[in-house]
Amino acid sequence: MKKWTPYLLVSPYILHFLVFVAFPVVFSIVLTFHSWNIISPMKYVGLANYEHVFNDRLFWQAVWNTIRFLILHIPLQIVVALALAELLNRTIRGAAFFRAAFFLPVIVSGVVVTILWQQMLSFNSGVLNRMLVALSLPRVSWLDDPEVAMYSIAIMATWKNVGLYIILFLVGLQSVPMQYYEAADLEGATNWQKFRYITLPMINPTIFTVVVLSTIGGFSLFVEPYIMTGGGPMNKTLSAVMYIYRQAFQYYHMGYSATLGFCFALIILFVVIIQRRYVEQEI
Repeated sequence: MKKWTPYLLVSPYILHFLVFVAFPVVFSIVLTFHSWNIISPMKYVGLANYEHVFNDRLFWQAVWNTIRFLILHIPLQIVVALALAELLNRTIRGAAFFRAAFFLPVIVSGVVVTILWQQMLSFNSGVLNRMLVALSLPRVSWLDDPEVAMYSIAIMATWKNVGLYIILFLVGLQSVPMQYYEAADLEGATNWQKFRYITLPMINPTIFTVVVLSTIGGFSLFVEPYIMTGGGPMNKTLSAVMYIYRQAFQYYHMGYSATLGFCFALIILFVVIIQRRYVEQEI
């Protein structure tokens, strides 16, 4: 009986892994070779779904929209989070309050935050446009202009997630030995020189972690465009995840949706590998 005890103890995890991880992954891969609308029996189509992916211009536009969001979001996320972490790392009054205040949006429902920003960015009744009108400036179509909508979503996503990365940067900043700064002060180094040659190299692993987490989070962009713009205008904010969702639960193309998800996962893996190989070395 004793020799079976370890297996009994790990059996809940094994059962959970088989039911909720292994089976869905294997079923999704099998589904990529079939056409299925949930109601009718699955029909084997071979590589037809993969051929459709390469010829689906809307999917590749959605992928490009997602990458464009990452190009806007990641640098903004890093700069804002690191700047605020630097301020909070100093001895200031109410530091604990500000840390909690910045982290609060992270734990608030993404749907609630998105609806709040949608109201703020409304063309006719939004707070921002009211402020512009009060300053005798023209209103801005924050969510209706194809050239502006993605910027609005990127700013909103940064506000929503910056608190988490502030905490990560704070941990990294507080791990830098003070002796380095004291030696730099003796050499007459400026604040910028200390930041450039001491702080940044020492928090390199933290920066890389933030880049990877922001990338993975950005690739999963869904709630923000789904609620704020519906993927418009002119599909300029249609994210890849949102397009996969449409294929599955709006058009019931389950096999094609699984194929899109598999190809998109490969794209994410490729981007993360590139980051691992080059970005970490350049920071």
